[in-house]
Amino acid sequence: MSEKYNYKNICVGVLSQLPQKQKNVLERRFGLVGSKTETLQKIGDDFGVTRERVRQIEAEAFSKLRKQEEISELSNVFTHFVKHLGELGGLKREDILLADLGGEDFQNHVLFLFTLGNDFHRVGEDNTVYSFWTTEQDIPSEVKTSVDGLVKRFNKAKQPLQISEVSSKEPKKNKFLLRVFEIAKDIEQGPLGNIGLVSWPEIKPRGVRDAAFLCLKKEGKPLHFRDIAVLSGKLNGEFFSKKKVLPQTAHNELIRDDRFILVGRGVYALKDWGYKEGTVRDVIKQVLSKAKQPMKKEEVVKLVLAQRMVKPNTILLNLNSQAEFCKGNDGRYTIKV
Repeated sequence: MSEKYNYKNICVGVLSQLPQKQKNVLERRFGLVGSKTETLQKIGDDFGVTRERVRQIEAEAFSKLRKQEEISELSNVFTHFVKHLGELGGLKREDILLADLGGEDFQNHVLFLFTLGNDFHRVGEDNTVYSFWTTEQDIPSEVKTSVDGLVKRFNKAKQPLQISEVSSKEPKKNKFLLRVFEIAKDIEQGPLGNIGLVSWPEIKPRGVRDAAFLCLKKEGKPLHFRDIAVLSGKLNGEFFSKKKVLPQTAHNELIRDDRFILVGRGVYALKDWGYKEGTVRDVIKQVLSKAKQPMKKEEVVKLVLAQRMVKPNTILLNLNSQAEFCKGNDGRYTIKV
């Protein structure tokens, strides 16, 4: 919470100008006495009036407060709010804004003051954006256009992008875009720091397999399933904060997912890196088939080691299978027809 303003005392001073019933309605609607907000229906039941009547009382109270001569401290708070939003690009997601300004105890008071101010516009939550506040009336349409454009861009890219790839070189536009990332429901920053669609596992992992995928992406090299389990606990994100990845669970999940290739004893790599499926013997067949000509054993071993983290002798033992490979008089190998 800002140390410069006592939002609770400011709200008390503002509400003291109202008749008791109007004051009581606003206190209960915004949770200004205690922390619990109350519905129109609940307040109406207690007063013995309809919820519509409570809505009218609330509107009358705000109308009266906005017509009062400006209180200097309230004016200073509004100026502070305008400056704060301006530094953020002119808008901010509501829950983050209230937490930044009001801390744990005074978010309801900050919300009341924003609602009271004439310079602030609230855009409610819908299927595409979270609720947010702005000082500019044309920003909501700009947000919608930006969100639609970003979603189309990510769908075209088919992969997460670095912030630098979607940000602007102009500081003002860049601040605006960063706020749009926060506000958009379909866009988030993933555990690896890149931006993309929440439907993508790289952005919003939903299980052990996604966790393993992110760990391998981050490290950029094959890892043992035990290391994958440990590294998963060091990644940020909703999934990782709720569930610890156990080594055996990681092993069991990785072996069932075709995104991963077992390249050694308990060591996994990403298929996207060019690793092929199958046993060591299968890889030897792939190497010889691709070569389309007899190969020296040293050549075979070198190419297979690029695909599997095994000892050279393991490759040679498989290569000596007479049922599947032929060794010519020149010592070169081919697949047995």
